[in-house]
This record gives sequence, C-alpha cells and structure tokens, in this order.
Amino acid sequence: QVQLVESGGGLVQAGGSLRLSCAASGRTFSSYAMGWFRQAPGKEREFVAAISWSGGSTYYADSVKGRFTISRDNAKNTVYLQMNSLKPEDTAVYYCAADYVVGGKLGSEYDYWGQGTQVTVSS
Repeated sequence: QVQLVESGGGLVQAGGSLRLSCAASGRTFSSYAMGWFRQAPGKEREFVAAISWSGGSTYYADSVKGRFTISRDNAKNTVYLQMNSLKPEDTAVYYCAADYVVGGKLGSEYDYWGQGTQVTVSS
C-alpha cells in the first residue's frame, strides 16, 4: 500500500510555470507506475501524464504535450509534474495516482490517490 500527498499548487498567470510534487510513503515506491490526473469544476477527471517504474517511459495527454513534463526520483519517493506555458484551461485540482500498470490513462486503472492540489491559472 502507498499513501500519496501532493503539493506545489497555487495561483499563476497565464504563461507561467508551476512544479507539482507528489510524495509517497512506503518502501516500494519504485514498484509503482505513477500518473497525474486533473479535474476542473463541472468536468470529468482527465488524464494528464504517466510515468513508468524507472522513469524510462512517459505518457502525456495531447493537451499538455510539449508543455508539461513528468519525472520521478525513486530515492526521494517523489513524482513531479513540471508545468510550463500554463493556460487558463489548465485550471483544475491535480491528483497523483499510483498503480502497478504502466501508462494507464484511465482513473479506474489506479488503486491509490492523493488528496489533490489546486492549480489556478489567471488570464
């Protein structure tokens, strides 16, 4: 089992950057593939990015490709989401998630979730 805690959200102007972090508990973090999802008010949760156990494979939603970068540091039990060139439509609560399946793009594929961190991008 793993517990996840996100941080790094906040208010930023369009075109700005933020880096989200997701700290995981437990000694088996490197066994989990990780994902980031987001949910905007009134909208369904959507996939943002995913990364394999070693970090060697990454996956992105088309809407963030080229702007966001997912990475992980297994020594620190942490996964990151670097978000550049932010747009107002990136405003959402961002969640990290963990599972054994690599590259999952459906929320149902993930067993463990953090509580979320709010990202607000002003125009």
